[in-house]
Order: sequence, then structure tokens, then C-alpha cells
Amino acid sequence: MVSFSEERFPISVAFGTSGGPERRTDIVRLSTGYENRNQRSRHSWRRYDAGSGVKSLSDLLRVLDFFEARRGRLVGFRFRDPLDASSARWGQGVTALDQRIGTGDGSTSSFQLVKRYGEGEGAYVRPIRKPVAASVRVAVDGAPAEASVDPATGLVTLKAAPAAGRTITAGFEFDVPVRFDIDHLAVNLAAFEAGDIPSIPLVEIRP
Repeated sequence: MVSFSEERFPISVAFGTSGGPERRTDIVRLSTGYENRNQRSRHSWRRYDAGSGVKSLSDLLRVLDFFEARRGRLVGFRFRDPLDASSARWGQGVTALDQRIGTGDGSTSSFQLVKRYGEGEGAYVRPIRKPVAASVRVAVDGAPAEASVDPATGLVTLKAAPAAGRTITAGFEFDVPVRFDIDHLAVNLAAFEAGDIPSIPLVEIRP
């Protein structure tokens, strides 16, 4: 049994889910009134509740089928975040200039897809591991470049290594690697027909 499936969670349900990034910060308040704050992890983790995306009995049955195929929490899968699934700003189309992914050194030809949040030195750089392969566009110093992409890792490989100092940029759509955060999917059809949507928690993983 594989630990991760490249299959995507039902997109009709994903568009109605709730959730987002989570960070873990330890805070110690000193006697002086100041605080010491420590970030446990460099990267955030995302949590979702797909229960809010289930709008019909057919949606619920699709989730049930998907849950069983993943063996509950055992196998991870792709999930399309309804608010954050593109290298471009919200409402704009993907272009090869969206995100800077590296600088040429004359010998390196492979670069990890990333997405930046914020500006300048304080920006958060998020590795993108599950791009939608057909959506990836790459440019070197603004000119389209021929490249291949590994949709399982987000690693882009150019046909030729860019010369030193040249800027490599990329645009793409992507999914989030997640798993179910429950091993028991409690379904009450009578309650569902009355409008009681079950909770279906999902949590981001590092595949």
C-alpha cells in the first residue's frame, strides 16, 4: 500500500470547505512585561474541514468512496485549497513571471517551485510540492524557457542550466498534500437530510 495517492479530493466538495494555515508559536511572558516568542516550525501547516463543502447526498457519497479508498488516515492525497491554489494573486491568471524560484549559477538546472507571501526580507517562502503539471510555466530573465516538472515533488528542471546571475521565475497551479484526520467517518443519513453536515477534518502532510 502506497503512503500517498496523487488522486485529488473531490473538487466540488473542496470548493466549499473551510480552513487555512496554522502556525505553532511558544510564548513566554517575562516578569518585565516583555515576551520571548519562538516558532516551532519554519513552515505553516494547513487544516481544513471538508464537512462544510458537502452540499448534497451525492457529495457525501463521493467523500465516503474517497475515504474508503484512502483507508482513512493511512494514505495521503491532493487537495485543492479554495482560496490558495495558484502562484498568481487572487483573481489573476498564471504567468511565467509570478514567482522567483532561483538564480542561475551556470551549472544548476533544477529548482524547487515556491510561493512567496509578503514582501522583502520578511516574506515567507513556501515550498510547493504538488503542482498541477500542465499549468507550470517557466521563464529565465523574462523569456519563456523549456523545462520539465515533477508533479510529485515540484522540482523544475530546465533543458539547459541558466547562466550565472539570471533570474528563474515560474507560474503554476498547485494542490496541498493532505490526509484525513479521522479513521471513523460518522454518517447519519436522517440527520444529513435535515441539514446536519458531518465534520470531515483534513490536515496537511509532508509526503
